[in-house]
Amino acid sequence: MKEAILLINLGTPDAPTPGKVGKYLTQFLNDRRVIDINPIGRFILVNMIIVPFRSFKSSKLYQHIWTKEGSPLLTNSVLLKEKLQKQVGDKYIVELAMRYQTPSIKTALEKLREQRPSKIHILPLYPQYASSSTGSTIEEVLRQIKSWEVIPNLNIISKFYDHPKFTEALLVEAKKHNIADYDHVLFSYHGLPERQILKGSAHYGGNTCQMGACCNSITKNNQYCYRANCMETTRQLVKGLNIPEGKFTSAFQSRLDSKWLQPFSDKVIEELAKKGNKKVLVFSPAFVADCLETIYEIGTEYDEIFKEHGGEKITLVGSLNANHEWVSAIKEIVNQ
Repeated sequence: MKEAILLINLGTPDAPTPGKVGKYLTQFLNDRRVIDINPIGRFILVNMIIVPFRSFKSSKLYQHIWTKEGSPLLTNSVLLKEKLQKQVGDKYIVELAMRYQTPSIKTALEKLREQRPSKIHILPLYPQYASSSTGSTIEEVLRQIKSWEVIPNLNIISKFYDHPKFTEALLVEAKKHNIADYDHVLFSYHGLPERQILKGSAHYGGNTCQMGACCNSITKNNQYCYRANCMETTRQLVKGLNIPEGKFTSAFQSRLDSKWLQPFSDKVIEELAKKGNKKVLVFSPAFVADCLETIYEIGTEYDEIFKEHGGEKITLVGSLNANHEWVSAIKEIVNQ
């Protein structure tokens, strides 16, 4: 009897047009875990303010990264699925889904249900746990599967930032660059509202979050804290690359307001340039596939900010995408 692996990434618009981008943003931002405010307030904010105004602007940004094959996040995820299927062979059935848009979680689960696997391994492709990404994805999987007459064994993997094979895969990609050639290394993670970190702490850790030194090690209280997960990811990469103290920074990108996790990546880039740094290497360890946030936000926008304030070049370390080491890491993560 075969087991199944369901890979799930965040999602992407079906096309870089205002209509398709608006449809994607509508589904994404109406998720109660993503914008965790009063439902009426969320409805007004998303559907009457954000989507009407951001659809056109965001569609232009997606046009910058779109390829003839389509969205890089989707094409890289499809290739990952194909390579993983080839590596695991007939023992597993591998499917791919997106939390928002296509291919949907519902469609992917129905494909698996028809093949009657003995177990389904659910792997949200977010290394560090966050309610707005991992939590939302798992909730949707359970919502779709709860009505099945037969619910097979489930293996839900909520985080994998600390898996040695994941770190090894990141290090292989990192070592394509000579760290000594750069004045500074920035580890840029996707941002979150601070309130979401505090809510997670209150639920799981007993209000121990200090947004600071409490993330210096992983404990039973912060093992599912996104900020703590990110800081540990940085520590493992710094150790593996022998980066000296003072030559690296962890920061958070894609903020919407000042009450998000700090420091902000764009501000760090600006300050590094003002201090005379000429070449900066940027990692994005929260993203396993290149997307708008890596290709455009870091590769284009941050490079422009850096040069504007006296820097010479921002170099982006590529995401894992469908690299051989990453495919092998997934196999190990699932088997473990």
